[in-house]
Amino acid sequence: MVKIKKVESKKDLKAFIGFPYKLYAGDALYAPDLRIVQKETLDKKKNPFFHHAEAEYFIALDENGEVAGRIAAITNEYYVKHWNENYGFFGFFDSVNDKEVSAALFDAAKGWLKEKGVDGVYGPMNPSTNDTCGTLIDGFDTPPYVMMVHNKPYYNELIQAAGFSKKMDLFSYRFKVDAFPERYLKLADNIDNRLKTEGIIIRQVNFKKIKEEAPKLQYVYNKAWEKNWGFIPMDDAEFKALTQELKMVTSPDFVYIAEDKGKPVAFIAILPDINEITRTIRNGRLLPFNFLKLINFKKKVTRGRVLTLGLVDGYRLKGIDTVMYARCYKAAKKMGYEEAEASWILENNTMMNRILQNINADPYKTYRIYSMDF
Repeated sequence: MVKIKKVESKKDLKAFIGFPYKLYAGDALYAPDLRIVQKETLDKKKNPFFHHAEAEYFIALDENGEVAGRIAAITNEYYVKHWNENYGFFGFFDSVNDKEVSAALFDAAKGWLKEKGVDGVYGPMNPSTNDTCGTLIDGFDTPPYVMMVHNKPYYNELIQAAGFSKKMDLFSYRFKVDAFPERYLKLADNIDNRLKTEGIIIRQVNFKKIKEEAPKLQYVYNKAWEKNWGFIPMDDAEFKALTQELKMVTSPDFVYIAEDKGKPVAFIAILPDINEITRTIRNGRLLPFNFLKLINFKKKVTRGRVLTLGLVDGYRLKGIDTVMYARCYKAAKKMGYEEAEASWILENNTMMNRILQNINADPYKTYRIYSMDF
């Protein structure tokens, strides 16, 4: 008999956060989230996401009172306003391979969402497309990059059994740094020179003046993806938090902005793959000694993830992306990187999929977003 419990106490939240460490204890490819990061993400008072969103967390208990699964039900005011679609979301889904457990979790989430009056549900979002999202359905034989999910292969079956169907697939592309086409470097130099004559300058983001740079990056972020399925705009507080995280985890050599006579029109950001380190922190705890593993982690990793590459409409066919990729390639080569990933890319983003294929990138992982109408 499965019992669903709403997360109402610190003890419940601890159980909610702690379940995946138990579930994936034997999976060497799994990269555990740090507990402190999970706690901050789920904190409805501290995470600026909850200025415009609500959520309820649930855990499933088996007949022995042990946690067997978890799920979150989420509403997002910004999504409804941006898309004029009254949908809610599920996220943070984890479960043992038991359809009774997963069905009970989904019933609890759907019940809460129906009380909120939504017309349907998408997921998984943890808690939105601006964070980790999707369920891995192909590519289980390699470890995930930073801010990408890795789940049990049976999740797809459990989610479909609960009545959900595919809404959108997301692709991750992998490429070897040494395989970056030489012709692209020469092409990038020519494009860069042409762009300068048009008044378009591509430069590093100034981390020392990140407060001044943040509104420019935010403008590009919210304009470049506004028509992409599932996009949710970020407000000032959310983007401020994002830029502060970027400053802490990556290098200026991996963050570029393009400006047309001072107007921001594109930016790229690459993250060092901290998962190379966190995969060794199996319990997700930094204390007493795991924090030592993160000291100078930027010098220890050999992989990077293209977190975002956005171009404002009207600037997508000028070759700005080629120049940005080439500059980041040179930085990755200098730092001794061996591999990189561009993720995630919507299956219907024809232009970006073509660009990545043109630089010899391999679409090696697929993630799925599911939907259900009420």
